[in-house]
Amino acid sequence: MKTKKRPDIIGLILYIVIFLVILFLLNTYVTGQFQVSGVSMEPALFDKDLLVLDKLSVGTGNIERGDIVIFRYLYDNDVHYVKRVIGLPGETVQIKDGLIYIDGEVLPQQYSGEVISDAGIAGKPMILSGEEYFVLGDNRNNSIDSRSADVGAVKKADIVGKVAFRLLPLERFGGVD
Repeated sequence: MKTKKRPDIIGLILYIVIFLVILFLLNTYVTGQFQVSGVSMEPALFDKDLLVLDKLSVGTGNIERGDIVIFRYLYDNDVHYVKRVIGLPGETVQIKDGLIYIDGEVLPQQYSGEVISDAGIAGKPMILSGEEYFVLGDNRNNSIDSRSADVGAVKKADIVGKVAFRLLPLERFGGVD
């Protein structure tokens, strides 16, 4: 009887170890979680919303205008921001008269009803390299984003993931626009 229990216990331990390794790999390379802190993304996201991230899209380069991304702050890798992608690699972004211009054309979808009161460094044309994105908070006049010299254009390498859906609170569970 004792010889039968030992292989069962070893098998169970092996199963648990494999499960934990798979869980670790999924959480590290495929998905992750992020909790919103602050009001810069209202009305799309609210303070304390818990989000599920898609990390694969970053690696495959599948980041599009309008996506909401999480990225590391340039001066402190422990600080992360959540913002909406407005400008894509290779584009020129400028904010004039409260409107966003991409390559000299007004962006038809501004993703916010607010007129931008401070263009910041985007008051002059910002040419994005092949690995940079221009990001803004939806709460345009209450957001630290690519208009700030401290943030500037966000490098692809600093993007942790894009928002897949909101997990909590349950009354707002689901996709995020």
